[in-house]
Amino acid sequence: MEKRELTCIGCPMGCPLTVELENGAVTAVYGNTCPRGDAYARKEVTAPTRIVTTTVRVTGGEPLVRKKDVLKLAEKHNDVQFAIYTNSTLIDEPFCKEVVRLGNIAFMLSIEGTPETNDARRGSGHYAAVMHAMDLLKQYGILFGTSICYTSANIEAVTNDDFMRFLCDKGAHFGFYFHYMPVGNDAAPELMPTPEQRKYMIDRIRYLRSEDCDIPFYPMDFQNDGEYVGGCIAGGRNYFHINSAGDAEPCVFIHYSNANIHDMSLLECLKSPIFMQYYEGQPFNDNLLRPCPMLENPQALESMVEKSGAKCTDLQEEEPVEHLCGK
Repeated sequence: MEKRELTCIGCPMGCPLTVELENGAVTAVYGNTCPRGDAYARKEVTAPTRIVTTTVRVTGGEPLVRKKDVLKLAEKHNDVQFAIYTNSTLIDEPFCKEVVRLGNIAFMLSIEGTPETNDARRGSGHYAAVMHAMDLLKQYGILFGTSICYTSANIEAVTNDDFMRFLCDKGAHFGFYFHYMPVGNDAAPELMPTPEQRKYMIDRIRYLRSEDCDIPFYPMDFQNDGEYVGGCIAGGRNYFHINSAGDAEPCVFIHYSNANIHDMSLLECLKSPIFMQYYEGQPFNDNLLRPCPMLENPQALESMVEKSGAKCTDLQEEEPVEHLCGK
């Protein structure tokens, strides 16, 4: 009898698998936590193939108000990894059991520091809901990380050593940091980090990822990692955003479009005027630490919207691009 040790690549859980073979035929598979692991192991040792994995990031509002639809999509498209950005309040035990069964859903949990700094922005009781969700996800072995918006008011609370070690203890070992973006007519520009705080964040993220740091948490910064990815990655260069009305937007923070997936294919959306303006303009700054066409290069966004004829697609309230860029 022959034994082979594998790591399942069907989802980020990476279950260690043991496959037993007799005369080239698989007789048993051990270690898988879902049927997909068994199927992967049998195919890998008899007729291996390779696929390119696609990740679909699902944001809101709150995506889990449509839990059943999320599960249906994940089951139908079982060759796609779904990353759900959630406030955690709707994660419960029955849902976790379904996520384990499917094996292709991970979560990015919104959290912003201490109970005080978190609930000040996200509402009373939210911190407790995140703690409960983290405990459930860790219990069920479900992959999850964090989605953290840093502001002028919370930047130290969401990056200090104690907070990072706390996240690791709860089961999160990676996460995305997002600079506060003053999008919307009611935005609060005073929450944008100061230049000094931006410099602190650049240095802090690089320290946390360095060999000098013993905290097993890998942070990624949507704003300050521009130098590693050639500046802005939006506009279809590496990603784009589709809102709940079907509007194809260059970025989750840029609500201007002249393409909708109900009327056009994805390829047609990517060739639409606003996306072509992004293509022609990137990078928007030679300093890749200033990558954003809204935040650091507002004249670029204003020009692209004007030249493309894109319309505001903010579903809450229309905001003229001049107002957005004037902040």
